[in-house]
Amino acid sequence: MMSTLNDADRLLLSQIRAGDEEAWQQFIARYEGRLLAFVNARLSNRSQSEDIVQEALIGFLTSLPNYDEATPVDSFLFAIAAHKLTDSLRRAGRRPAVALPGAVAQSDAGNASLPGPARRASTLLRSREDRQCEQTVVRDCLQLLVDQWLQNGELERLQCAELLFVLGWPNKDVAHRLGISEKAVANHKFFIVSKLKQAADSAGLTDVSLPELA
Repeated sequence: MMSTLNDADRLLLSQIRAGDEEAWQQFIARYEGRLLAFVNARLSNRSQSEDIVQEALIGFLTSLPNYDEATPVDSFLFAIAAHKLTDSLRRAGRRPAVALPGAVAQSDAGNASLPGPARRASTLLRSREDRQCEQTVVRDCLQLLVDQWLQNGELERLQCAELLFVLGWPNKDVAHRLGISEKAVANHKFFIVSKLKQAADSAGLTDVSLPELA
Protein backbone atom coordinates (compact mmCIF):
# COMPACT_ATOMS: atom_id res chain seq x y z
CA MET A 1 0.00 0.00 0.00
CA MET A 2 1.11 3.56 -0.68
CA SER A 3 2.72 5.49 2.17
CA THR A 4 0.73 8.37 3.67
CA LEU A 5 3.87 10.04 5.03
CA ASN A 6 5.47 13.14 3.61
CA ASP A 7 9.25 13.41 3.50
CA ALA A 8 9.43 15.40 6.74
CA ASP A 9 7.38 12.84 8.71
CA ARG A 10 9.34 9.95 7.23
CA LEU A 11 12.62 11.59 8.26
CA LEU A 12 11.30 12.29 11.77
CA LEU A 13 10.22 8.68 12.31
CA SER A 14 13.52 7.45 10.92
CA GLN A 15 15.36 9.62 13.44
CA ILE A 16 13.19 8.37 16.29
CA ARG A 17 13.85 4.76 15.30
CA ALA A 18 17.57 5.58 15.41
CA GLY A 19 17.24 6.83 19.00
CA ASP A 20 17.36 10.59 18.30
CA GLU A 21 15.99 12.16 21.50
CA GLU A 22 15.54 15.59 19.90
CA ALA A 23 13.36 14.06 17.17
CA TRP A 24 11.30 12.34 19.86
CA GLN A 25 10.78 15.68 21.61
CA GLN A 26 9.62 17.21 18.31
CA PHE A 27 7.14 14.37 17.89
CA ILE A 28 5.80 14.87 21.44
CA ALA A 29 5.43 18.61 20.88
CA ARG A 30 3.48 17.96 17.69
CA TYR A 31 0.93 15.52 19.11
CA GLU A 32 0.82 15.80 22.92
CA GLY A 33 -1.67 18.69 23.02
CA ARG A 34 -4.12 17.03 20.63
CA LEU A 35 -3.92 13.74 22.50
CA LEU A 36 -4.50 15.46 25.84
CA ALA A 37 -7.57 17.27 24.49
CA PHE A 38 -8.94 13.99 23.12
CA VAL A 39 -8.44 12.05 26.37
CA ASN A 40 -9.42 14.82 28.79
CA ALA A 41 -12.69 15.42 26.95
CA ARG A 42 -13.69 11.90 27.97
CA LEU A 43 -12.23 11.83 31.50
CA SER A 44 -12.39 15.44 32.71
CA ASN A 45 -9.42 14.61 34.92
CA ARG A 46 -6.32 16.48 33.82
CA SER A 47 -3.79 14.51 35.86
CA GLN A 48 -5.16 11.13 34.80
CA SER A 49 -5.40 12.32 31.20
CA GLU A 50 -1.73 13.34 31.23
CA ASP A 51 -0.77 9.88 32.47
CA ILE A 52 -2.77 8.19 29.70
CA VAL A 53 -1.17 10.42 27.08
CA GLN A 54 2.27 9.47 28.40
CA GLU A 55 1.32 5.79 28.13
CA ALA A 56 0.04 6.33 24.59
CA LEU A 57 3.27 8.01 23.49
CA ILE A 58 5.36 5.20 24.95
CA GLY A 59 2.97 2.70 23.35
CA PHE A 60 3.58 4.36 20.00
CA LEU A 61 7.33 4.15 20.52
CA THR A 62 7.26 0.44 21.36
CA SER A 63 4.90 -0.26 18.43
CA LEU A 64 6.96 1.72 15.93
CA PRO A 65 8.67 -1.34 14.39
CA ASN A 66 5.22 -2.59 13.32
CA TYR A 67 3.95 0.77 12.04
CA ASP A 68 2.50 0.58 8.52
CA GLU A 69 3.15 3.81 6.62
CA ALA A 70 -0.14 3.33 4.74
CA THR A 71 -1.82 4.42 8.00
CA PRO A 72 -1.59 8.12 8.92
CA VAL A 73 0.61 8.73 11.95
CA ASP A 74 -2.12 10.52 13.85
CA SER A 75 -4.59 7.67 13.20
CA PHE A 76 -2.12 5.12 14.56
CA LEU A 77 -1.32 7.30 17.58
CA PHE A 78 -4.94 8.11 18.43
CA ALA A 79 -5.85 4.41 18.17
CA ILE A 80 -3.24 3.64 20.81
CA ALA A 81 -4.53 6.51 22.98
CA ALA A 82 -8.08 5.17 22.68
CA HIS A 83 -6.87 1.72 23.73
CA LYS A 84 -5.08 3.17 26.78
CA LEU A 85 -8.17 5.22 27.66
CA THR A 86 -10.41 2.16 27.40
CA ASP A 87 -8.10 0.22 29.71
CA SER A 88 -8.18 3.08 32.21
CA LEU A 89 -11.98 3.24 32.18
CA ARG A 90 -12.23 -0.51 32.68
CA ARG A 91 -9.84 -0.40 35.65
CA ALA A 92 -12.03 2.33 37.15
CA GLY A 93 -15.13 0.18 36.63
CA ARG A 94 -16.64 2.46 34.01
CA ARG A 95 -18.24 1.26 30.78
CA PRO A 96 -15.91 2.16 27.90
CA ALA A 97 -17.54 4.25 25.21
CA VAL A 98 -14.67 5.77 23.30
CA ALA A 99 -15.30 7.12 19.82
CA LEU A 100 -12.16 7.62 17.79
CA PRO A 101 -11.63 10.85 15.88
CA GLY A 102 -11.95 10.73 12.10
CA ALA A 103 -11.47 7.38 10.43
CA VAL A 104 -9.23 5.82 13.07
CA ALA A 105 -11.74 3.11 13.90
CA GLN A 106 -11.48 1.82 10.33
CA SER A 107 -7.73 2.04 10.04
CA ASP A 108 -5.21 -0.75 10.16
CA ALA A 109 -3.81 0.87 13.28
CA GLY A 110 -7.15 0.42 15.02
CA ASN A 111 -7.23 -3.23 14.08
CA ALA A 112 -3.76 -3.70 15.50
CA SER A 113 -4.12 -1.63 18.65
CA LEU A 114 -7.70 -1.86 19.92
CA PRO A 115 -9.30 -4.65 21.96
CA GLY A 116 -12.18 -6.75 20.65
CA PRO A 117 -12.70 -8.87 17.53
CA ALA A 118 -10.64 -6.52 15.37
CA ARG A 119 -7.51 -7.10 17.38
CA ARG A 120 -5.14 -9.68 15.96
CA ALA A 121 -5.69 -13.12 17.40
CA SER A 122 -1.93 -13.62 17.50
CA THR A 123 -1.71 -10.72 19.94
CA LEU A 124 -4.53 -11.93 22.17
CA LEU A 125 -3.39 -15.55 22.20
CA ARG A 126 0.34 -15.18 22.62
CA SER A 127 1.90 -18.26 24.12
CA ARG A 128 3.32 -18.44 27.62
CA GLU A 129 6.72 -19.26 26.11
CA ASP A 130 6.73 -16.03 24.09
CA ARG A 131 5.81 -13.99 27.15
CA GLN A 132 8.52 -15.64 29.23
CA CYS A 133 11.04 -14.88 26.49
CA GLU A 134 10.03 -11.22 26.51
CA GLN A 135 10.33 -11.04 30.30
CA THR A 136 13.82 -12.51 30.10
CA VAL A 137 14.88 -9.96 27.48
CA VAL A 138 13.50 -7.07 29.56
CA ARG A 139 15.13 -8.34 32.76
CA ASP A 140 18.54 -8.90 31.18
CA CYS A 141 18.49 -5.55 29.36
CA LEU A 142 17.52 -3.63 32.49
CA GLN A 143 20.18 -5.42 34.53
CA LEU A 144 22.82 -4.44 31.97
CA LEU A 145 21.61 -0.84 31.99
CA VAL A 146 21.64 -0.66 35.79
CA ASP A 147 25.18 -2.06 35.90
CA GLN A 148 26.31 0.54 33.36
CA TRP A 149 24.63 3.40 35.21
CA LEU A 150 26.24 2.39 38.48
CA GLN A 151 29.63 2.03 36.84
CA ASN A 152 29.35 5.42 35.13
CA GLY A 153 27.77 7.22 38.06
CA GLU A 154 24.53 7.93 36.13
CA LEU A 155 22.41 7.93 39.27
CA GLU A 156 19.82 10.35 37.90
CA ARG A 157 18.90 7.93 35.11
CA LEU A 158 18.79 5.06 37.59
CA GLN A 159 16.50 7.02 39.93
CA CYS A 160 14.25 7.92 37.00
CA ALA A 161 13.96 4.28 35.97
CA GLU A 162 13.00 3.22 39.49
CA LEU A 163 10.39 5.95 39.95
CA LEU A 164 8.91 5.61 36.45
CA PHE A 165 8.86 1.85 35.92
CA VAL A 166 9.00 0.32 39.40
CA LEU A 167 6.82 2.77 41.32
CA GLY A 168 4.82 3.94 38.31
CA TRP A 169 5.12 7.67 38.99
CA PRO A 170 4.06 10.16 36.27
CA ASN A 171 6.77 12.29 34.65
CA LYS A 172 5.88 15.48 36.50
CA ASP A 173 6.15 13.81 39.92
CA VAL A 174 9.50 12.28 39.02
CA ALA A 175 10.75 15.67 37.83
CA HIS A 176 9.63 17.33 41.08
CA ARG A 177 11.18 14.60 43.25
CA LEU A 178 14.56 14.71 41.47
CA GLY A 179 14.61 18.47 40.87
CA ILE A 180 14.94 18.15 37.10
CA SER A 181 12.77 19.19 34.14
CA GLU A 182 9.97 17.05 32.74
CA LYS A 183 11.83 17.10 29.44
CA ALA A 184 14.83 15.48 31.14
CA VAL A 185 12.56 12.79 32.58
CA ALA A 186 11.00 12.19 29.15
CA ASN A 187 14.47 11.87 27.63
CA HIS A 188 15.47 9.27 30.23
CA LYS A 189 12.26 7.32 29.55
CA PHE A 190 12.86 7.49 25.80
CA PHE A 191 16.44 6.23 26.23
CA ILE A 192 15.36 3.26 28.36
CA VAL A 193 12.50 2.22 26.09
CA SER A 194 14.76 2.53 23.04
CA LYS A 195 17.29 0.19 24.64
CA LEU A 196 14.56 -2.34 25.44
CA LYS A 197 13.31 -2.18 21.85
CA GLN A 198 16.83 -2.76 20.57
CA ALA A 199 17.20 -5.75 22.89
CA ALA A 200 13.89 -7.19 21.65
CA ASP A 201 14.94 -6.72 18.03
CA SER A 202 18.29 -8.38 18.70
CA ALA A 203 16.50 -11.34 20.28
CA GLY A 204 14.36 -11.73 17.15
CA LEU A 205 11.14 -10.84 18.95
CA THR A 206 8.33 -9.30 16.84
CA ASP A 207 5.00 -7.68 17.78
CA VAL A 208 6.43 -7.14 21.25
CA SER A 209 4.44 -5.46 24.02
CA LEU A 210 6.21 -4.18 27.11
CA PRO A 211 3.64 -4.04 29.91
CA GLU A 212 6.49 -3.48 32.35
CA LEU A 213 6.57 0.08 30.95
CA ALA A 214 2.83 0.77 30.94
